[in-house]
Amino acid sequence: MKLLIPAASGLEQIVKRQLFSLGYEKAPAQNGRIEVDGDWQDVARLNVLLRSGERVLIQLSTFKATTFDELYEGVYAIPWEHYLTVDSKILMDGKSVQSVLAAIKATGGVAKKAIIRRLGDKIRTGRKTFAETGARSIVGVSIFKDEVTVTLDTSGDGLHKRGYRSLAYSAPLKETLAAALIDSTFYNPDRDAEKPFADPFCGSGTLPIEAAMKALHIAPGLQREFDFQHWACAPAGVLQQAKEEAKDKETLAAKPVIFASDVNEKAVSIAKYHAKRAGVEKHVRFSVADARNFSSDAKYGVLLSNPPYGERLSEEKEVRALMADFGKTFRRLPDWNAYLLTSLPDFERYFGKTANKKKKLFNANLVCGFYCYFGKPPKSKDEHL
Repeated sequence: MKLLIPAASGLEQIVKRQLFSLGYEKAPAQNGRIEVDGDWQDVARLNVLLRSGERVLIQLSTFKATTFDELYEGVYAIPWEHYLTVDSKILMDGKSVQSVLAAIKATGGVAKKAIIRRLGDKIRTGRKTFAETGARSIVGVSIFKDEVTVTLDTSGDGLHKRGYRSLAYSAPLKETLAAALIDSTFYNPDRDAEKPFADPFCGSGTLPIEAAMKALHIAPGLQREFDFQHWACAPAGVLQQAKEEAKDKETLAAKPVIFASDVNEKAVSIAKYHAKRAGVEKHVRFSVADARNFSSDAKYGVLLSNPPYGERLSEEKEVRALMADFGKTFRRLPDWNAYLLTSLPDFERYFGKTANKKKKLFNANLVCGFYCYFGKPPKSKDEHL
């Protein structure tokens, strides 16, 4: 099977590196999706182990279509009886870019009619309607320059839904984005367990929790379900095998040094609760503190944070002043590396320092800058980003 892993814009290379670490050396990226070859065991492994991919899709077919008739015939030609049953709850998802067939709702309707017709012809001759009371199956119809790609979503809910975050707090980072940001830094607890990781604007705790999960090799998909596990076509035992592999990789005896703080006491309380649900509460040192007062006795460390945006405070002016003060705080840590994700315009101007590296990312549909500041590397270590 060909499997597609959608990746958020700007994070494709991070996801490819994660795939490589899982043994998938051939993983080309195209149109925001990374392709790998695999079987049902790979479907289970990727859903359980992958930290920053958005979903795991099975590519069922690709064909050209500029009319609804061509779309119908292309979708009907797919052997749906191999994947769906007469009671499958079929949901349609799709998008169209630079294509003649631009009406997504109409496109989904035509595709679903073709699926129902195929199932009726192959499973129950002549039947045109089904109860759809069974397992959910999300079918994707993506059209790019009139080339149609039909997929089946094995994940169901997005892979950012790890299962540990249940309490709401203002503007949380998606877990998949948080994991990708961590993998974009010098934080490597396997190589240097004593190097601290700090998030002084921790909010509901996503960044420090994901950092702890990385340090302990806790798989992100251990606590959740996936749509494919309820399908008759998926071989029994593949998910259990993937979870056993994940448990074997865990290093719970590790002792990462992770600090998380926030000026909001409620936020810290929520973060502690989420860390407990994730199984990492003993590995994160939480505190209620003003980020401007952050300090450390450690000579080298990694600071990664998603500080408040203008949307979070009553006035952008307050955010500018906060970032100016925090820039002074960071300059008291000359050998630390800092990574900050923010949508604040002219961030470097207020922070008081030009980033060594920066890139554009999206957080909750906001265009953000990811600003990277590199301190002096430890003389005894050969550091690589």
